[in-house]
Amino acid sequence: MTSPADSTPPEARGLRERKKAQTRRNIQEHALRLILDQGYDDTTVEEIATAAGVSHMTFFRYFPTKESVVESDDYDPLIARLIEERPPEEDALTALHHALSQGLARIYEADKEALLVRTRLVLTTPALRARQWQNQHATEQLFTDALTARQPTADPLRVRVLAAASLAALTTALTVWVDSNGSGHLPTLVDEAFDALQAPDARHSGQQHRAKEP
Repeated sequence: MTSPADSTPPEARGLRERKKAQTRRNIQEHALRLILDQGYDDTTVEEIATAAGVSHMTFFRYFPTKESVVESDDYDPLIARLIEERPPEEDALTALHHALSQGLARIYEADKEALLVRTRLVLTTPALRARQWQNQHATEQLFTDALTARQPTADPLRVRVLAAASLAALTTALTVWVDSNGSGHLPTLVDEAFDALQAPDARHSGQQHRAKEP
């Protein structure tokens, strides 16, 4: 039997999803503004909801906690999809680098200021920093799953290590960017961070080569 939801025309479903996305974005924008003005601890969910023109319950339909209004974004699924779409001949680290660079370029162009504000808040707010490891673990697992989808026979330990290392490179680049108050070019910093991941292999190869020289 076809449910009423199934019979909704695609145009109507698309409009509904766009309205939901706009409401979510509106709530988050007002939350960031208030938190910047008042501080994280002094900003309540009720104040955020009022500023966004929604009810207290509507806030919680979009964000389960006050922390999540700062932490939540749609970036991870985007990056995971881009990882899976990388050419199969690319090694895992290269695929991660290119997918992150491609996705970050889109995010940086569209939401640079929001990304800067959110990242700074996460790094400087104790309540948010305490949750960072849990959130990063979820992102690491998402990267691991995307790499495994590309190459199902790859060594699981190697895949997890590369996912963790790539996330560490990204996090370090974001931290340096925030420390510069956004004056640096984030995509370039990410490229440099991945270059640093490659550097130990290059040095090791160079040392081996020199050891073979007479």
